[in-house]
Amino acid sequence: MTTPAAPTPGICPVQHAVPLSGPRFATEPGGLYREMRRDHGQVVPVVLDGDVPAWLVVGYRELHQVTSDPVLFSRDSDLWNQWDRIPADWPLLPMIGRKQPSILYTVGERHTRRAGLIGDALEEVDPFALKRYAEEFADGLIDAFCGIGEVDIVSRYAMLLPVRVLAKIYGIPDERGPSLVAALNDMIDGKERALEGQGHVVETIGALIAEKSARPGKDVASHLLTHGAPEFSPEEIAQDLMVMMAAGHQPTADWIGNTLRLMLTDTRFAASLSGGRHSVGEAMNEVLWEDTPTQNVAGRWTSRDTHLGGRHIKAGDLLLLGLAAANADPQVRTDGSSLTGGNNAFFSFGHGEHRCPFPAQEVAEVIARTAVEVLLDRLPDIDLAVPAESLTRRPSPWLRGLTSLPVTFSPTPAIGGTR
Repeated sequence: MTTPAAPTPGICPVQHAVPLSGPRFATEPGGLYREMRRDHGQVVPVVLDGDVPAWLVVGYRELHQVTSDPVLFSRDSDLWNQWDRIPADWPLLPMIGRKQPSILYTVGERHTRRAGLIGDALEEVDPFALKRYAEEFADGLIDAFCGIGEVDIVSRYAMLLPVRVLAKIYGIPDERGPSLVAALNDMIDGKERALEGQGHVVETIGALIAEKSARPGKDVASHLLTHGAPEFSPEEIAQDLMVMMAAGHQPTADWIGNTLRLMLTDTRFAASLSGGRHSVGEAMNEVLWEDTPTQNVAGRWTSRDTHLGGRHIKAGDLLLLGLAAANADPQVRTDGSSLTGGNNAFFSFGHGEHRCPFPAQEVAEVIARTAVEVLLDRLPDIDLAVPAESLTRRPSPWLRGLTSLPVTFSPTPAIGGTR
């Protein structure tokens, strides 16, 4: 890749832009991000589906700057200068929507109050009950395959567990939880089934809002409806629950899968496979640095012309947050070593006032860690069934997760939820 000519000031140079698609986001994103940084600097011109221009921020310091200034780099998608080019069936609309009444696109003091409401609702979740739900659903899923001796951990376990736990604490009946998995995956991947998946999630959350408005319970949805009224409408609460479900399920499922892949392929974490606990937390933390489930996030829109990373950014331009690339920025990772232990300076949960709320991070960590620990307890001799180099990732520039993780183990009897 050769160094392009200097871009015209204020114009995203589509002719030199990097397509935000293709197999390398799945096969070797680290190398791709290094090439982007080498050839374009810390702010990279990219094009989305339909040749829609945007900027991908890959520099750690630049990303910190963007997420620390919500006025200049706003979440108000109405600012976008490309709306006249966006068709009604654009597959990325579920991720980059206009006038969506969710917390993602709320700004200023109203966003602060809305984020506080969500944080309070999640803090009300009993941590012991949360862990118990995660253990019960994990055991139930493992019971379904523990006697076989082999299974794909992604499709039969990691992709099913988070949504079931989240559905439980949000107030969704257990029987509706599994049906959300495919819909959420379709919506988040931003492909041809994205709008259909979004429709199913909207229908499920709409039914939940109606039920909890009539008969409140001790769950997250009821808390939001009770404490959010009258400032926030049922439609706004429904939108926030959709965001919480999407942000809580798929990245957590990928966190589970990516952590298990690391532990099954890296000898540093072998102790965990024989019952050790310390390495589980270290593996989960390393994944957030090196193999974060959320690669790139949309987005921020500039409220006026500005400069960032040596680029002239025009008012209304879309900036995408390159979380994975920023985590690996050689200007802050000077020795290139793996980071484990307690170093949590990664961008995997975002940064600034629009970051993932701390209570939501804690919920995700409990679900992911419980999933890994219960699996290792139940199947202590679990081993990878295929060569590590044959493992493949979903073809998404947004999320990074395995298409499958085939494993073998000694068959064991089901426990029937007696943990």
